[in-house]
Amino acid sequence: MEKDTYKSILKISPPALFKEKGSKFIGYAFPVSNEEQIKEHIHALKKEHYNARHWCYAWQLGKSYESYRVNDDGEPSNSAGMPIFGQLQSYKVTNTLVVVVRYFGGTKLGVGGLMQAYKTAARMSLESCSVIQKTIDENFLLNFDYPEMNIVMRIIKEEKLHILVQKMELDCEFKLAVRKKDAKRIFDVFEKTHKVQIKKA
Repeated sequence: MEKDTYKSILKISPPALFKEKGSKFIGYAFPVSNEEQIKEHIHALKKEHYNARHWCYAWQLGKSYESYRVNDDGEPSNSAGMPIFGQLQSYKVTNTLVVVVRYFGGTKLGVGGLMQAYKTAARMSLESCSVIQKTIDENFLLNFDYPEMNIVMRIIKEEKLHILVQKMELDCEFKLAVRKKDAKRIFDVFEKTHKVQIKKA
């Protein structure tokens, strides 16, 4: 069956601090919906932690988890961005950015040590977040005359549908959000209803 839910985080995490051999790794998780917001968060962290050595991150975007990026920001290849991304995958969240800021403490950790440290800071930042599940919806427009209001409202109530916008005059227009897995069935219900027009919004 086609997946029609996705997970994201509710709000920005508090900073999560992990220390290893004098280096400090500070993890942050942000809910985001586009690359513009991602750039703004990274820019703000670079200003806030201007003395830090690295600002490594990973993000995932899209209700179907369709796009992602990882960045090692000068750390050895795959030692930072990928371990951070691994935590996004393990929490199964999208529309989420995790940044780990590193202050170098003078002792090199080696690639294995770095991977562990970035993974831990990323995990700590996600652990402190509320993860929420959302449904992937399709939107429909209903058009009908006022006398049909009762029957339309009854279907909406029975099917627990969500009205996004409603215009009620002599002729009425509702914009509905319908969970993806129910979309075809609901479309058919309204299409068979006398004097009610439905189309994709």
